[in-house]
Amino acid sequence: MNTQTVANRLVELCRQGENMQALNELYDNNIISKEMPGSPNEITTGIDAVIKKSEDWYASVEEFHGGEISDPVVAENHFSCSMKMDCTFKESGRMQIEEVCVYQVNNGKITEEQFFYSMPPQ
Repeated sequence: MNTQTVANRLVELCRQGENMQALNELYDNNIISKEMPGSPNEITTGIDAVIKKSEDWYASVEEFHGGEISDPVVAENHFSCSMKMDCTFKESGRMQIEEVCVYQVNNGKITEEQFFYSMPPQ
């Protein structure tokens, strides 16, 4: 798959609520996932660790109220999209999250992802 195909498939799966399927289908075994500096799981490496990070995040959510993902913007082997989520978390209540997601694709798989967002007040 080329970068555009991977990007389109990721957006399609996210819009269907199949984010975990996206990890299993589109991510490289040696994926590097980067969150904002100072956040939990700032850098996570390897598909098993990234899947665990995602499972833990979903387990922290009490209720999803809505969300959306933009169409991808592709440049060579990178693409980006914006995501918005409205969730109630078990520990911290309801939050609206907005982030820019940047992905790198090599050999038809996502090899790196990085998320940019405002950190919630501590």
